[in-house]
Amino acid sequence: MGILEGRVIVVTGASRGIGYFAALEMAREGAHVYAVARTVGGLEELDDAAKDMEGAMTLVPMSVTDYEAIDRLGGEIFKRWGRLDGFFGNAAALGDLSPMGHISPKSFENVMAVNITANWRFIRSFDVLFKASPSARVLLMSAGITRNYKPFAGAYPVSKAALEALAYTYAAECKNGNIKVNIYDPGIVRTTNAGKGHAG
Repeated sequence: MGILEGRVIVVTGASRGIGYFAALEMAREGAHVYAVARTVGGLEELDDAAKDMEGAMTLVPMSVTDYEAIDRLGGEIFKRWGRLDGFFGNAAALGDLSPMGHISPKSFENVMAVNITANWRFIRSFDVLFKASPSARVLLMSAGITRNYKPFAGAYPVSKAALEALAYTYAAECKNGNIKVNIYDPGIVRTTNAGKGHAG
């Protein structure tokens, strides 16, 4: 029996990189993982790997900027489980690396949509499910650049600073309850997501 036996957890950006291996490890430890990502092939590979270790997983092929789909997911989890024990907000967009005045509105808005608005929408959809769990955990992926700002880093550090503010605010609201909120900075990691898209 794993340390997460019987827990229900949602992981975004689960088709590759940190999200893939986090979701796989959670399944190995006994959790039922809802793996969210846009890349169907990556999700199918994750599912195959989880089955090899007898892990339980539900694949959710969607963009984290499909906010109505986020609400539907919350509804589906409520109907099936009545609670949610964990959320790992891992999906992220890097955007354009250029001077602030040269970033296209479309790129800036996409980074903010993926990195901050999507995580708020997940929290909004899942809040009642977290409260129904005996011990819920929310983990949001940040970055060290929020403490060491650099020129030409684009919208990414702006969005991560906003994400940390979201995490601290939600944590303060949950201070006396069953929900614990944390920020995680993995440091520099190898990733296949070096382009302008977002993970998953």
